[in-house]
Amino acid sequence: MHMTKLAKWLIMFVVLLGAWAAVAACKGKPVGTPKAITPSVEAERAIAPTPGPTVKPTFTAAPVPSVETPAPTPREIPFQKGSDLTSAGSDFFVGSGSCAVCHNRLTDSAGNDVSIADNWRSAMMANAARDPLWQAKVSYEAARFPQIAEVIEDKCATCHMPMARFQAAFMGESTRIFDDGFVSPEHPLHDLAMDGVSCTVCHQILDEGLGASETFSGKFRLDTGTRVPNRKAFGPYPDPRAGGMMRRSSGFFPVYGPQVEDSGLCASCHTLYTPYLDSEGNVAGEFPEQTPYLEWEHSDYGDGVGEDKSCQDCHMPPAEGPAAISIVPRGMPPRSPFARHHFVGGNVTMLRLLQAHVKDLGLTASTEHFQATLERTLEQLQANTASITIEDAHLEEGFLLLALRIENKSGHKFPTGFPSRRAWIHLKVTDAGGNVVFESGRPGLDGSIAGCDADADPAAYEPHHGVITSPEQVQVYEAVMKDIEGRITYALLKGSGYIKDNRLLPLGFDKASAQPDIAVVGKAAEDEDFIGGSDVVRYRLEVAGHPGPFVVEAELLYQTLAYPFVRDLLEADTEQVQKFARYYEAADKSPVLVASARAEVK
Repeated sequence: MHMTKLAKWLIMFVVLLGAWAAVAACKGKPVGTPKAITPSVEAERAIAPTPGPTVKPTFTAAPVPSVETPAPTPREIPFQKGSDLTSAGSDFFVGSGSCAVCHNRLTDSAGNDVSIADNWRSAMMANAARDPLWQAKVSYEAARFPQIAEVIEDKCATCHMPMARFQAAFMGESTRIFDDGFVSPEHPLHDLAMDGVSCTVCHQILDEGLGASETFSGKFRLDTGTRVPNRKAFGPYPDPRAGGMMRRSSGFFPVYGPQVEDSGLCASCHTLYTPYLDSEGNVAGEFPEQTPYLEWEHSDYGDGVGEDKSCQDCHMPPAEGPAAISIVPRGMPPRSPFARHHFVGGNVTMLRLLQAHVKDLGLTASTEHFQATLERTLEQLQANTASITIEDAHLEEGFLLLALRIENKSGHKFPTGFPSRRAWIHLKVTDAGGNVVFESGRPGLDGSIAGCDADADPAAYEPHHGVITSPEQVQVYEAVMKDIEGRITYALLKGSGYIKDNRLLPLGFDKASAQPDIAVVGKAAEDEDFIGGSDVVRYRLEVAGHPGPFVVEAELLYQTLAYPFVRDLLEADTEQVQKFARYYEAADKSPVLVASARAEVK
């Protein structure tokens, strides 16, 4: 079929428009200015935070439904269209809008939408800079430790605002985030900063030192000797196409770079060490805040024996068949494998919060984009993360004896990453009359857990359990920080280590040989049932006097923001914390049901 003259002119116009945008970006002039979306008065009231004092969580008991907790749908939240992706640029970077001109509106051979920019824009990586929790936590740390506030902001901007931070640091300029820093619309690097972990960050990382400590904590290396429009963009294909057109439209030309498929590239930001302070406020050392890469290396997934499974295999799953990676030039051959830019993790709480406040936070993803990412995240958590099985359930002399096996199906600890996350077992036993005989781990509407020591007392934590006999005992899988004096802390700059780390281990993880930065800490270290890939928890419950049969319901629940973490955060009186508090008060705090099991015991 021959193209009409009109169609040809339209394609030429799109390509020329992209080229014009890139040229303007290279001169540091942002184009594609975000369009203001004016919702109805009712919609604005629904999405705008109501000014008010800091919100302090309080416990309200609530049962977890026996079915998956649904994510909000676009019909429950007023539709909000995201703003345009930025095409701003600098000496070393261009915004995602320049890439989206050609790398959107893509489908695989099965007809699935695999548009790179649209898949990415609702992921947490795209929203790394606008994330109100991140901004609140950075402001909390900076306000609490003002003597190193500049160090804190620089550290956090390195991986959450990488383009602006790298450019400013290279030019010898301030890398502050707040006040007149990157978050200020008047800052010349503001648009690049707010583009988060964008295309021309990951696709420019050099294959130097990846997977080693020299590149951890955001110390990835970029070429600083070349300027736009002669910079390289690394990709996974040995025979890149259309390099001339890409250079003219974006200022970058494609070259083969196998490092984009290397877990070590992800490790450069997802292996994070932060400084910690002693009681006098002096830097006393470094703390392994986030170590999923090191956990992965110490497992069957990344130990180099047999066939490993990379970060990208799970978090950038392949498309269903070949897909063209660009809509221009016309007739680009399909590529396979094609990595979908989903970047799906487990952060349901923040995705829901972002979805509810698209306009107020100035996000580039629509409510529908966020819904798609939410659904993928729930699928990841509920299909690929962990399972729970009732291995034994029998009556013995007036006691109900249970053995629950929890298996970790991920390639790192679960939960992993930032130490605000926790998973736990909610177990409920009812008798023949439907009366609750025993319940442990009941979640509250405010995000707390009944019977969890940490939720009742800021100075306490829930220990690891091998055997549970009381409702006041809950098996909580988490990492709990301690300061240099051994006290529990939720301040990153006070965290000198962990007082407890019983997060579920990946398959093949040998806790006896694990290096200190990823070691099991606390009672789980001596628990023979707590091993690589699984944990077995036993219950001995008195049921004498209750009529059988008994119904046992076990759930593995997960939340991104543990109740004590939020409680501590909301004690800070910063603008960013106050803003997050208003969002969080209205947010859905229900945990995600990762897995469940049921048994009847006669």
